[in-house]
Amino acid sequence: MRKAFALTFLILFPFCAFGTVSTTTAPATLESAKELYFTSKPEQALNQYIEISKRDKDKTSFLNAIFIALELAKPRLAVDTAAEALKLFPTDTTVLEFAARAYLANGHNIHAENLFSLLNSASQEQDEFYHIGMARAQMGMGEDKLAETNLLQASKGINAALANFLLGELYFKKNNYFFAAKHYKRALDLDSQFLEAHKKYGDALVNLKRYKEAWQSYKNVQAADAQYKEVTKALKELSALYTPPVNDLAIPETTRAHTNIRSPQNYTGKPFPQIRVGLGAKINGVPKGVSEIKFSTSHKFTALSEGKTLIKDGLNKTYWTVQVIKGVPYLISPKGKKTAFKKSLKITQKSTEENAHTIIVRNMLVGHGTTWISREDKEYRGDMEFIYSPRAGGIYLVNHVNMEEYLYGVIASEMPSKFPIEALKAQAVIARTYAKKSMGKHKAWGYDVCDTQHCQVYGGVKSERERTNSAAEATQGLILEYNNKPIEAVFSSNCGGFTQSSKEAGWYDTPYLKPVSDYKNLEPKNFEPYNLALLLQYPQEAYSKYFNNVSKSNFRWVRYVEEPILRQVVARKKDIGKIKEIIILGRGHSGYVNKVKIVGTTGNLILTKENQIKKYLALGLLRSTYFTIEPVFENGVLKAFIFYGGGWGHGVGLCQTGAGGRAESGQEFKEILTHYYTDVDIKDVRDK
Repeated sequence: MRKAFALTFLILFPFCAFGTVSTTTAPATLESAKELYFTSKPEQALNQYIEISKRDKDKTSFLNAIFIALELAKPRLAVDTAAEALKLFPTDTTVLEFAARAYLANGHNIHAENLFSLLNSASQEQDEFYHIGMARAQMGMGEDKLAETNLLQASKGINAALANFLLGELYFKKNNYFFAAKHYKRALDLDSQFLEAHKKYGDALVNLKRYKEAWQSYKNVQAADAQYKEVTKALKELSALYTPPVNDLAIPETTRAHTNIRSPQNYTGKPFPQIRVGLGAKINGVPKGVSEIKFSTSHKFTALSEGKTLIKDGLNKTYWTVQVIKGVPYLISPKGKKTAFKKSLKITQKSTEENAHTIIVRNMLVGHGTTWISREDKEYRGDMEFIYSPRAGGIYLVNHVNMEEYLYGVIASEMPSKFPIEALKAQAVIARTYAKKSMGKHKAWGYDVCDTQHCQVYGGVKSERERTNSAAEATQGLILEYNNKPIEAVFSSNCGGFTQSSKEAGWYDTPYLKPVSDYKNLEPKNFEPYNLALLLQYPQEAYSKYFNNVSKSNFRWVRYVEEPILRQVVARKKDIGKIKEIIILGRGHSGYVNKVKIVGTTGNLILTKENQIKKYLALGLLRSTYFTIEPVFENGVLKAFIFYGGGWGHGVGLCQTGAGGRAESGQEFKEILTHYYTDVDIKDVRDK
């Protein structure tokens, strides 16, 4: 019955608001309209697409007009445009789909449901999305049983994280906390960064009296977003029902033993350059001081402070302590003898022919500001400096290590060690290049680079693997240069299909950081604006769609941000009242968002920087700025926004997962590198 009704209702809808005509003197073309859109002029692009639609009855222009109208928060215009398109293309599946999206965004759930019900596809991924679309429309009308059926059909496909989250919402509303928890957990199994699911999972677990698990789920949210008031409140209420451990980040049960390892073989006889690495840094690369640190050395050590020897032949393989007592830092021996120092204490050792020296730091806090925050015993090569800084909050660590040993601790921390060897070689070259270019990046704190994603993740000895060490050795000395200088060898975990230029990311214009495609059969110049919605929900084959040893959510992810949550997050920057709309005002040629306007009841907020766009649209951070947004209405009231996203990171430079896919297909590391960094040279710094 609904299928028979679906096409007839459209002729009843008024079309008087169908767009405005471009005021440009030259006739609008698809190319001119597309260039306007991808140079952050969406209003002008929309006018041109509407002009072309009226003049040429062109399907592509209709689809682009619908898509852009939705991005500009003009759902009524999108609906009117869709209605006109359906008169001309009544059975075209893409037109039907975008019409359904338009009605859904306008809160016309019954019309959206009917249109989604008409759609059938040879693609399973598309069918899964259609079921989610129908379910969302049904939820908006209170038809929860029908929505449940559709979501169950979609709960195992590429959009399974969203389908399971929405199932959790349905069951939670019915007080069926067991099934709510089950589906929230499935969403998290698919995407551990789905913070909204973490919070809802915790709520369901509290109702099931599974307090320990609820506590951990809430803490995961708090680790990623300490300012989220609701989770702070939930933890406070839960503390009346559950007594967490004094230290809810468990201290490692087994003390780490020193690893028998060798120093890298130097093929030239020249000494390796040294680098200073700030350890245990915050997410922004700034040190996190503590009041006490315990350490153990593999070899007897010397303790130096301001050029003076405090300890000679210090006992190895037993734990010493560096502690601040009444504002004074001390080195404390295993027997309790205290030796004061002022600002800095450096522990040095000498390696033997049999094995390289290491230092173990006990119970170290790593992953500040992330969902993977933990305490670990960390082991490092090289020498260790303990710096006392009241400004940093206590004592922090700086690892003095040679460049090649530093790379041993970086490569497997930044790329899965089971990736193809040519991808690991590419990572080794850019890690070495990045380090060389970044010397002194954090000199204000006494180190060159930090150990977090702010620089490069450096995990020390524990992260080393034979394959990644081999990749470093096979490329020893190689870096990337442009005009005989090390390049900014930036990289991201996953580009989602396209990389973007440094300029469009909001940085400076760099000749070798240009947008390139990671799709196997699609270049940036060959896709239309409306393709973004399709690519982000059921993408084409891409090298970065490579799932060996990495989560699928790195390539495609979803976030469901309720309006009250978004309101709270936006208020950290500017209080604009209740959120009414999110408008995308700009995208670069690769599709990454570079300008967003958030409209509230008492004001507006415009975001133009990549890091701020990720920071102020959701809890924690969005994975990237490569996304589309859809509003969620229930009973005519705006409830939430769904973000369909792609990739993880800024998308500039090398795409790590894409490198894995390219190496898997047979590309060598030099070919991989010159794809992502245009017009660069691969040089051996040992020749200089």
